[in-house]
Amino acid sequence: MSLERMILLIVGLVVVASVLLAVYVNLNWLWLTGLMGAHLIQAAFTGLCPVVALLKRLRMPQRPGFG
Repeated sequence: MSLERMILLIVGLVVVASVLLAVYVNLNWLWLTGLMGAHLIQAAFTGLCPVVALLKRLRMPQRPGFG
């Protein structure tokens, strides 16, 4: 699995988990979904993402596109 696809997987899991936690535990978990969305917007403009840095340190293979 490439770094780009791993990022999509991690973000998707966090969003789905926070929505499920909001439905079954407490609505305050929706803040996590909002923070994830805000982080994605910030990362799109700055290119800074801690998850990317971690995955690069783990030497995940990179691809130029999502093919």
